[in-house]
Amino acid sequence: MQPKYGTNGTAVTEFILLGLAETPELWPVVFVLFLFAYLVTVGGNLTILAAIMVESKLRIPMYFFLGNLSVLDVGCITVTVPSMLGRLLSHKHRVPYGACLAQLFFFHLLVGVDCFLLTAMAYDRFLAICQPLTYSTRMNQTVQQILVAVSWVCAFTNALTHTIAISTLNFCGPSVINHFYCDLPQLFQLSCSSTQLNELLLFALAFIMAGTPMALIVTSYAHVVAAVLRICSVEGRKKAFSTCGSHLTVVAIFYGSGIFNYMRLGSAKLSDKDKVVGIFNTVINPMLNPIIYSLRNPDVQGVLWRVLTGRRSLA
Repeated sequence: MQPKYGTNGTAVTEFILLGLAETPELWPVVFVLFLFAYLVTVGGNLTILAAIMVESKLRIPMYFFLGNLSVLDVGCITVTVPSMLGRLLSHKHRVPYGACLAQLFFFHLLVGVDCFLLTAMAYDRFLAICQPLTYSTRMNQTVQQILVAVSWVCAFTNALTHTIAISTLNFCGPSVINHFYCDLPQLFQLSCSSTQLNELLLFALAFIMAGTPMALIVTSYAHVVAAVLRICSVEGRKKAFSTCGSHLTVVAIFYGSGIFNYMRLGSAKLSDKDKVVGIFNTVINPMLNPIIYSLRNPDVQGVLWRVLTGRRSLA
């Protein structure tokens, strides 16, 4: 995929990513912090995934989706952080045009799957709490696999559409991106051709990829709350809400940072606030997810402890 030429006959063949800190003295600090965050994220999510795979108690739909979420979290942080760490080590901030678009594609692919997977998890909680008698048949293994497969297909289509659309834009300078990875808002700012159609496409697909899942999640939990409030015992209510608390926390962080990032395309200049939001999207969210699910779930805590200590379940 080649960059489009501008009116002056020149084309941008590479971009310069400024990263999180422009001061060279701060680069070692940034490197250590993000290397630590990367190792914690990969280690935490792989531990969750290992626990789900080896522990029979966790082989239920909710943890099947959680395992897939862990894979996505590892992929999401791997798409952005290792390349940034490599640039800090080499002191080279240039990224080829094709590599920038590839990073954009894989980032939107994984985030898109995340959107639908969080929706599938909300649907799972709705069936488990509101329709427990038919839960095992409505959320059987085939349904789980179909939900994950559809998530990947929809996300792939969305990511490919954005990548093809951005490749039609002209980039004739400047080529400096004030960020640590390639994403749509930053590339829109650098284009020397009109991005109006691209921005309209982004908003239209965002409605499908984020708006529709959000509406389904809200609807699912509205039914869940109504069902839980009908439970007479306080312990029963507490137990029902505890199974949803972790998921709602992850949804709030995920959609909160995503909305802030992509709803500011009309701003004249992207600021350092966008870097902070980018850190949430690519580092904080994947790192927090296993922590949130383990801290708020006694079953996961017990299994993780047995996995880490090499003990097997007695069941």
